[in-house]
Amino acid sequence: MTGPTAPDRLLSVLAAFDHEHPALCLTDISRRAGLSLTTAHRLVGALTEWGALERDESGVYHVGLRLWELAALAPRGLALRQIALPYLEDLYEATHENVQLAVRDGSDVVYIEWLSGRSAVGVHIRVGARWPLHATGVGLALLAHGDPRFQKEYCAGELASFTPYTITEPARLRRELAEVRRTGVAVSDRQITEDALSVAAPVRAADGTVAAAVSIVVPHADAQVPVLAPAVRVAARGISRALGWQPERALT
Repeated sequence: MTGPTAPDRLLSVLAAFDHEHPALCLTDISRRAGLSLTTAHRLVGALTEWGALERDESGVYHVGLRLWELAALAPRGLALRQIALPYLEDLYEATHENVQLAVRDGSDVVYIEWLSGRSAVGVHIRVGARWPLHATGVGLALLAHGDPRFQKEYCAGELASFTPYTITEPARLRRELAEVRRTGVAVSDRQITEDALSVAAPVRAADGTVAAAVSIVVPHADAQVPVLAPAVRVAARGISRALGWQPERALT
């Protein structure tokens, strides 16, 4: 069996950083990447020279701006966010609740934009955060419109639980996905926290495939899904049109 390749080792250094560990000393990088201190020192030096990492005056390393420059080129990242932002802002102004935009990455949903008011319900979300698809409104919207084979594999896998209300039964998840396709919106009720409910709708690319999902998160006690659903649909439809989707053509 061969060991890790040079690219594997470089990527392991970058993967040592996450939202819980945004700043690391060389020893921590070595430990989290599973590399010897000598190897970590060499790779960190190369990444720092290129700009992927930055070292502050105390000797602690952070992710560098060079990676942000590259990330800005991702069509499902900053570019999508810029197109969607006016519609997200309209949805926020109409509700003054948490508004989110997310895309699917494997079995997770990744949030690429989040607008929140000071009086909105607290959520465990930030730009770049990941959650399993089945536990969020945006995730359910993305999963429901994904490849049928992927849906089958996902439903057959382990479904993580976060509250007593999290969907953990495959049969129930399949029913939820069918309901999302029928109604055009996904509702996630107290799945991540017991005080929040989200309503989400899919965002379509020019070719009609679902590229993202937009949602609004409100306190569970005050949730009025029949009122929220049309507003979320309008925002998702506006973003879809801005991406080049033509619903009239999809019907012909």
